[in-house]
Amino acid sequence: MKSVPKLIRRFVGILLLSSILIVIINVIAFVALMASKIPDENTSPYSIAKETGTALKATDSGNYMLSEDISARLAENDIWAILIDDDSRKVVWKTENVPATIPNDYTLSDIANLSVGYLDSYPTYTGKHENGIVVLGFPQKSFWKHIQPSWDYSLIADLPKTVLTVLFINVALILAIYVIANIKLLKSIKPITKGIQDLSAGTCVHVSEKGVLSEISANINCTSDILQKQQEQLKKKETARANWIAGVSHDIRTPLSMVMGYAEQLENSPNLSGTERQKAFVIVEQSKRMKNLISNLNLASKLEYDMQPLVKKQENAVAIVRQVVVDFMNMDIDDRFPIKWNTDEKLTVCNISVDKNLLRRAISNLIQNSISHNENGCTIYVSVVADNNKCIICVEDNGIGASDEQIKKLNHAPHYMVCDTNTTEQRHGLGLLIVKQIMNGHGGTVTIDHSKYGGFKVALMLPQ
Repeated sequence: MKSVPKLIRRFVGILLLSSILIVIINVIAFVALMASKIPDENTSPYSIAKETGTALKATDSGNYMLSEDISARLAENDIWAILIDDDSRKVVWKTENVPATIPNDYTLSDIANLSVGYLDSYPTYTGKHENGIVVLGFPQKSFWKHIQPSWDYSLIADLPKTVLTVLFINVALILAIYVIANIKLLKSIKPITKGIQDLSAGTCVHVSEKGVLSEISANINCTSDILQKQQEQLKKKETARANWIAGVSHDIRTPLSMVMGYAEQLENSPNLSGTERQKAFVIVEQSKRMKNLISNLNLASKLEYDMQPLVKKQENAVAIVRQVVVDFMNMDIDDRFPIKWNTDEKLTVCNISVDKNLLRRAISNLIQNSISHNENGCTIYVSVVADNNKCIICVEDNGIGASDEQIKKLNHAPHYMVCDTNTTEQRHGLGLLIVKQIMNGHGGTVTIDHSKYGGFKVALMLPQ
C-alpha cells in the first residue's frame, strides 16, 4: 500500500505549496501596491514643504516672494501654503488658493497639532523658514497621517519576525484543517487501492461501500463479481477442453494402433508387390506422425492448463541432452539424419533445477522437428554451453530452414502453422509450442533463428 502515503504526501505537498505561493503572491502584491502609493523623494510632502520654506524669500519692502517654479508646482498639485511668524504667531504670507476657513492666528498648541495631523481636514506639512514656519496644505484625502496611538519600540523592531511567525501559524492551521476535513477521504482511499490491487491479482474483492467514495467502492465490487464469474466460466471451458482433448486422444490411440499394426504386417508381407509394401510403409510412417502429434497435443493441453505437475530436481543438463542424442542416433539406421555433438569436451557437468522428463521431451521435439521438416535428410548439430549462470542448449541443422517472416512469427506467436512450400502438407508448430511451454515452466527462454549451417536453429536458455 505504498500508493496511499504517496497520495497523502502529494495532497499535503500541493496544499502546502499552494498556501506558500498564496502568501508570497499576497506579500508581493502588497509591497507593489505600497511602492506605487508611497511618494518618492521629489514628490514627498515633507520635501515639498522643506523646498517651499527655502524658496520663500523676504523682499526689501517687508513682503515675501516665492520662486516661480515652486509656485507653479504648488498650483499644479492644488497645494496651498502659509507662513506663520515666530513672534506674533500670525499668518504673514499665504498663497492665493488658501481656503477661507483657514485661520490667521495660531497658538503653540495649534502649530503642534497641524505639524503631526490636519488643519481643517487638510493634511498639513511644515517647513523651516528664517522668520517662522511654512505650512503646506494638501488636498483633502490625498494623504493619511498617523496620529495615534503610539507603539512600543520593541513591537516595531520585532514586527518582521512576528509577521513571519503569524504566517507560519496560519499555514500550519490551514494544513491541519485540510487534513482533518479530509481524513475520512484518506481513510476510504486505502481499501479502494487495496481492492484495485487485489483485482489485478485475480482475487475476489469486497470493499465497504461507505464514505464519500462509496460509488467507486460499489463499482469495484461489481467488477470483482463480473471477473469472478468470467473466471469460473473460463475455468469450466478450459477443463472441458482439456478433458475433450484427453478423451479424443485416448479414443484415437486404439484404432491408430490397429492401423499401425496391420500396416506393419502388410509392409513386411512377402505376398505383396514392392509398390504395395511401399504404400504400407507410408501408412506406418504417417501413423507414427499422427501418434506423435496426438501425444504432443495431449501434453500441450496439460501444460497449458497446469495439469502436468513439474517435478524439479538438480540434474546434469549435459548428461540429459547427450542421452537424447544417443537415442536418436541409435534409431537412425540408414544414417539420413546424422547428429553432431558440438559440446566442449571440458564441459561434463551443467547442473540445473529441471523436470528431467520434460527437458528430454523438449530436446526430443527439437531433434524430431529437424527430422520431420527435412524429408531429404540433414545433419543435426547439438551443443550445451554454460555461460553467466545460464545453461544454453542449442539444436540446429543444415536443412531447408525457414524464412525471416516465419522465424519472426515463430518467435512471437504461441502457435504458428507453417505452410510447406514444397508440398500441400501443413507443418505444425505444436512441437515448438510444447518446448516454449516447458521453458516457461522452468523460467527459461526460447530463441528461434537461422542456423550458421544454413538451416533452422532453436536455443534454450535455462537458469543454473
